[in-house]
Amino acid sequence: MAGTVEQKLAAQGIVLHEPPSPVANYVGFVRTGNLLFVSGQVCVNPDGKLIAKGKLGAGVTVEQGSAAARGCAINLLAQIKAALGDLDKVVRVVRLGGFVNSAPDFLDGPKVLNGASDLMVAAFGDKGRHARTTVGVASLPSDAAVEVEGVFEVS
Repeated sequence: MAGTVEQKLAAQGIVLHEPPSPVANYVGFVRTGNLLFVSGQVCVNPDGKLIAKGKLGAGVTVEQGSAAARGCAINLLAQIKAALGDLDKVVRVVRLGGFVNSAPDFLDGPKVLNGASDLMVAAFGDKGRHARTTVGVASLPSDAAVEVEGVFEVS
């Protein structure tokens, strides 16, 4: 039976899938003590198709970028479930790091990353409030619009 967090997600129409496999020489997550570090997740859907491709401010809108960041967050949650077996073992979302494939003059990266942050708060409530960094970058793997990594305190 799904835990409380997965029930909240299901009520929003989100069902976790198998997390995407790493595409290079790294692992999807590493646990040390009570911290779980989840590798950057690009904005792919369960079928492996990019939710948004290209640069924010040059063909990709803030709304599309926010949806892509939300997709990254879903992939983070899928990695956490693979690591722990139960999202209810998350004590706190500590930090998210977001990378936005941006045109040089694009300044709304924080608005884009709200798609990921909002999902964490929706899933975990106050435990989902976190520190965050948003960085505009020149490119991302497969020309993904967004990539998000995370650090989680776990039991």
